[in-house]
Amino acid sequence: MELDEAFGSVGEFGPSQKRLTAFLVLLQVYVACQSMLIVLVGAVPEYHIDQGEIPTSTEELARHVRFADKFTSIATEWYLIRHEAYKVNLASSLYFSGLLIGNIIFGPLSDKLGRKPVYMSGLFFDVIFGYVTAFAPNYEIFAMSRFIVGIMNGGMSLVSFVLTQEYVGKSFWALTGSLTNLTFAVGIAVYALLGYYIREWRFLAFVSNSPGVFFFLLSFMLPESPRWLYSQGNTAEAEDVLQYLACGNGKERLTIKLKLCAGTMKKNDSASGVLNLVKHPVLRWRTIILMYIWYVCSLVYYGLTFNAGELGGNLYLNVALYGLIEVPAFPLCMFFIEKSWSGRRKTTTFFLIFAGFTCIFTMFLPENSGLFFSPTLLALCGKLTVSAAFNIVYIYTSELYPTVVRNAGLGVCSMTCRVGGVLAPFVPSMKSLHPSVPFMVFGISGVSAGFLTLLLPETLNKPIAESIEDLQSPVCQMLKNKKVNQLEENTYNFKKHLSGEKSSIFW
Repeated sequence: MELDEAFGSVGEFGPSQKRLTAFLVLLQVYVACQSMLIVLVGAVPEYHIDQGEIPTSTEELARHVRFADKFTSIATEWYLIRHEAYKVNLASSLYFSGLLIGNIIFGPLSDKLGRKPVYMSGLFFDVIFGYVTAFAPNYEIFAMSRFIVGIMNGGMSLVSFVLTQEYVGKSFWALTGSLTNLTFAVGIAVYALLGYYIREWRFLAFVSNSPGVFFFLLSFMLPESPRWLYSQGNTAEAEDVLQYLACGNGKERLTIKLKLCAGTMKKNDSASGVLNLVKHPVLRWRTIILMYIWYVCSLVYYGLTFNAGELGGNLYLNVALYGLIEVPAFPLCMFFIEKSWSGRRKTTTFFLIFAGFTCIFTMFLPENSGLFFSPTLLALCGKLTVSAAFNIVYIYTSELYPTVVRNAGLGVCSMTCRVGGVLAPFVPSMKSLHPSVPFMVFGISGVSAGFLTLLLPETLNKPIAESIEDLQSPVCQMLKNKKVNQLEENTYNFKKHLSGEKSSIFW
C-alpha cells in the first residue's frame, strides 16, 4: 500500500501520535525560553551615575553607577551601559546569526542522516551550551555560548517541527503545525512569569534551560520519521514504525506492507539536499517565492513590533503580552485553512495583504485619533494577521516540498526569515528620509508577498509528494485532470437541471 493509505489504516491522529505530538509541541516552551532569554537577561534597569563627568572605563562605572531596580542582568553584572551598551544588542545579534546558520545546516543534514539523530544532537548541545550561558564567567564566553545556542536551537526546533508533521496523517498537519506555533507564543508568557519570580539572571538562565534535560532524556523514546524512512527506501523500517503507531492506537493485528517509493535514491546520489532546490524547475520557483514570503513575514512581524510604540509599565507584563498577542492568530488561521473556499493559498494571501494595508493606513492616521483608530491599534492588528500568515506559511511550506527535501526547503526558507528579522530593526531608521517611509516599506512588502502567494499551488486535500518525481508524476497529473473534468461535467449537468432539462446524472 501507499504511505498515505497506510496512515489511514494505522490512524492519522490516534493516541500514539497524540502523545508524540504533545511531547514535541511542549518542547516549544523550552525553545521560546531560549529564544527570549536576552530580553530579560539583557535588560538594562534605570541607573544613576554619582559624578558629573561620565566614566570612560568599566572600573570607573563600577564605582560610580547605581542601578535603581532590584534585578540583575548581564548589563548590571558587567556594566554594559553607555559606551558598552552595544554588547547587549551584539549578543542578541549573535544568537539570531546562529539561528540562521542552524537553519542552513540542520535542514539538509536531517534529510540525509535522518530526523531523530540530527534532532537529538542539536538538543544535546543546546542544553550543554545553555548551561555555559548561565555560568559564563565573562561577557565573551556568554556571547560565544549564545551564538552556539542559536545554531543548535534554530536547527533542533526546525527538525522537531518537521517530526510533528511526519508522525501524523497529512490531514492533521495544519493542526499540529498550529499547535507548535501556539505553544511557542505561550512559552514567551511562561518565560515572563519565570522572570517575574526569578530576578537573578544566572538562576533565571539555569531554570529556563533545565527543562531541556527532561526533553532530551525522553527523546530517546521517539521513533524515526516513517515518511523519511519511506523516502529513503527503508520500507521495512518504515513498516516497523507504522506498526508501532498502530499498536499504540489499539490496532495490534494490523499488517502493513508498503510499496517501494518510486523516487528512492541511491546512497551516493546527491539529489536529496539544497542542490535539489536549484536543479529542478518546479522546486526552484517554489523556493524563490517561499523565500521571499518568509522574509516578508519576518520583516513585517518584527517591524510592526518595533513601530507599534513603546509599551509603558511592567517589563514582565510587556514580555508576556508580546507573546499572548499572537495567540488569537492560531484559531483564526485554523478556521480558514481547512475550508475549501479559502485553503492555504488564499488565506495566506489575505492575511499578508491585510497586514500590508494596515501598515499603509497607519501612515495617514494622527496620533490622537482615538482608541479604535489609533496607529498603535492598527499596527497590532497587522501584527496579529502577519502572525497568522507566519503560522500558515510553516504548514504550507511543509506540504509544498517532497519528503526527501522537506527539511532542506524549510531550512533555506527559515534562513531568509532570519535575514528579515535582522534587517527589521534598521527599517525604522529610514524615518530620517520621511516619517512614513518605514510603514511604506512594510506595507509594500506585505502586499507584494500576498500577491506572490497566488503563484503557488493549493495543497488542501492534495496528496503529499514523497519524492521529487511525484511532483511531475503522470498519474498525479491524470488524477488532477480527471477531477477537473468531473467537476466541469457536474457543473454542466447541474445547470441543465436548473433549466428544466433532463441529465444523465439524475437517471
